[in-house]
Amino acid sequence: MARRRRRREEGSRQRRVSRGGRAAAAAAAAQLCSPRVSHPRAQVGRAASAAGMRPPACWWLLAPPALLALLTCSLAFGLASEDTKKEVKQSQDLEESGISRKNDIDLKGIVFVIQSQSNSFHAKRAEQLKKSILKQAADLTQELPSVLLLHQLAKQEGAWTILPLLPHFSVTYSRNSSWIFFCEEETRIQIPKLLETLRRYDPSKEWFLGKALHDEEATIIHHYAFSENPTVFKYPDFAAGWALSIPLVNKLTKRLKSESLKSDFTIDLKHEIALYIWDKGGGPPLTPVPEFCTDDVDFYCATTFHSFLPLCGKPVKKKDIFVAVKTCKKFHGDRIPIVKQTWESQASLIEYYSDYTENSIPTVDLGIPNTDRGHCGKTFAILERFLNRSQDKTAWLVIVDDDTLIRMVFSREAIRRLLASKCRCYSNDAPDDMVLGMCFSGLGIPVTHSPLFHQARPVDYPKDYLSHQVPISFHKHWNIDPVKVYFTWLAPSDEDKARQETQKGFREEL
Repeated sequence: MARRRRRREEGSRQRRVSRGGRAAAAAAAAQLCSPRVSHPRAQVGRAASAAGMRPPACWWLLAPPALLALLTCSLAFGLASEDTKKEVKQSQDLEESGISRKNDIDLKGIVFVIQSQSNSFHAKRAEQLKKSILKQAADLTQELPSVLLLHQLAKQEGAWTILPLLPHFSVTYSRNSSWIFFCEEETRIQIPKLLETLRRYDPSKEWFLGKALHDEEATIIHHYAFSENPTVFKYPDFAAGWALSIPLVNKLTKRLKSESLKSDFTIDLKHEIALYIWDKGGGPPLTPVPEFCTDDVDFYCATTFHSFLPLCGKPVKKKDIFVAVKTCKKFHGDRIPIVKQTWESQASLIEYYSDYTENSIPTVDLGIPNTDRGHCGKTFAILERFLNRSQDKTAWLVIVDDDTLIRMVFSREAIRRLLASKCRCYSNDAPDDMVLGMCFSGLGIPVTHSPLFHQARPVDYPKDYLSHQVPISFHKHWNIDPVKVYFTWLAPSDEDKARQETQKGFREEL
């Protein structure tokens, strides 16, 4: 009870959902492929994204019930804040002052881009959203708008990063359209309210619209940008939807044609897109739009973000998941005890892989020397060991770091196909995530991204961003109490158990 009270107090401070919904929403938000591999590490080169790969998201503290639900689904298939009220008032003031006037725009002038993935579950969810948009348009007796699914545009290298697609949007839609509106597959859109909102902005000008997020403190995932005052830079919450006016799309297209993108990897797409558009003051900053919402509680919202609870069948059994923990001798004393204090008891099958055998843990020496970075050699040695244990036909492999709470999730079939190929590390310290990304891309095995795997600590993310998530994992023990983070955000609770019993009863009724 005390832990639940502490978490409620923390949830009130950071506006996040209860742990009771975490496992189920994780099931909805993260689906693996068949052959399936979920690799949520942030830095994936554009070479790996040539086949339309999404960015993986990290390395972590783990919420075991959420993982079981995530794997199950892969097999199957508050009140307005004061800040928001101020934004609404400011938006109304703009309209009344004449700075923002009603502009003649209909649905034909909006191109909808759903940031979808090729995985069958995600593609189906995107198709359902597309149907909703078109039905609302038909109900308004308006000419149907263009609705695009991002994964179907994946022939363009790095399409999931949006920027490489802007020239296509400019050529194809600039003559007859006013806006490109982006959203996620679980974004819910009230078309009449969206039209009303966009009509406030003059489409002949350069606009970058969205729900504004900002960093509370300088963070490594944003390269410590704006370290003197991180709150000054705003970037969009993709879940609420975001929009670019066609004049801005055309301007960005000219820039893309004259100078290539400087980075060959992406860490946090929403922040990097905002930085590119802002262009050190040469382009427009994000304009906060209070009607772009993630909370479904306000009458004025044109968009909300929907986390649903799918019936995915019985949870994957713990005996069907093998957990491999990557460590090394120098961390045996400080990191491994934290794993044992937190989530180890939730794993039925677990081994610790190191460069040194220590029976008290115990660890397994894979014969691969420790490296300061990359760890590709150790990762592939784990994959080989998992596949070649003839007496063990465990269906799933989860690889975690010793300061994580989850890193990569593989199906046995994905590992079999990988190791049957000739794709391997070019050195023991090669970046294993990038190598794996390129290998699976070459094999035609899609990597499915889940934003619920986090590459950093809770304090590294905006409160509003975490408020509509049910996180599965976080990464890094630096300057935090990792045990407290686990029990605050990730530990299973009585609420999780009650939810599972409720779903069990419902399935039996069906």
